[in-house]
This record gives sequence, C-alpha cells and structure tokens, in this order.
Amino acid sequence: MRDEEPLCFRCARHMRTCCQTNEVYVTLNDVGRITDHTGRYDFFESRVPTDPAYFRQDDDPLWRDVVSGPDGARRVLKRTPGRQCTFLGPNGCTLPCDVRPLACRLYPYQYDERGILADLASGCPTALLRPGEGLIESLGMSLEQARRWHAQLYCELRLEKEALCTWA
Repeated sequence: MRDEEPLCFRCARHMRTCCQTNEVYVTLNDVGRITDHTGRYDFFESRVPTDPAYFRQDDDPLWRDVVSGPDGARRVLKRTPGRQCTFLGPNGCTLPCDVRPLACRLYPYQYDERGILADLASGCPTALLRPGEGLIESLGMSLEQARRWHAQLYCELRLEKEALCTWA
C-alpha cells in the first residue's frame, strides 16, 4: 500500500530525492566499500561543483581542505544523463545502508567537524510526510547513529588529510 511506503520511496517517485538535488561527495573509504559491494570502480568522478554553495565551506576547515582540490573539484558520485545518482532506483538507493557514502547516511542532518548541528537540511520534501510523521523517524534514523556516522566521516577525512600531507 502506498501509504505505508518509506519516505525514500515516495521521494524517488516524486523525483525529489537528496541524491537528485545534491552532489554526493565520497571519501576514499566510501569508494572502497562501494567497490567491494558492487565490483565496480566507475561510479565516481572528480568534478567542480555546479552549486555555488559548495564553494563556501570556510566554517569547516577540515572539510574544505580535504574535500576540494586546488581547482575546486571534488570526488562525487556520477550522475545519469537524467542527473540522478548512479545508485538511485525506483524505490530509493540501491546500496545497503552500511555501504552508502557517509554523506548519504547522514542526510538530512547538517554537520561540521565539531558535530551534528541543530537544524536539519532543508532539502527533504517534508510535504511528502504523512500527517504527524517526523522526518528523522520516517527515515529510520537516530541522532545516536548520526553521531557515529559523523565520527566515522571525520576520521576518514583526517586519514585522507594525513595522506595528502605525506605526498606534499
């Protein structure tokens, strides 16, 4: 029954998913997890963001220093010709949660190196929520889980920064 569909299914059907409206950054460990799961290595690329908001990352120096290269390019998931994430299916993401990029797992939480921020990202189409349904609950997420993924993400970013420093 459509009323019982998870929010991601409803978003996919309405062409409003987070991976249709955002460019998804992947850590090197994300690449490894996805490659191990799919057997593919052709799902990401280095690209300069099309959204100018991605250039204003000065509030999070670690993110800024690791994620964007000198030319502003970032390692992101490829998109189909229809501008959808390569892993988006009719029912949402085709990757299991523990394989998805950490940025995907954390969305719609907003964060910086210090932790999870109070406000959620505004990109989720909350109009698709059922009456009385909360966004985080509908997504099956918890703040505790988000904090673990956040810690993992920033650990992976620090490791990438250390690797960058050894090559410099």
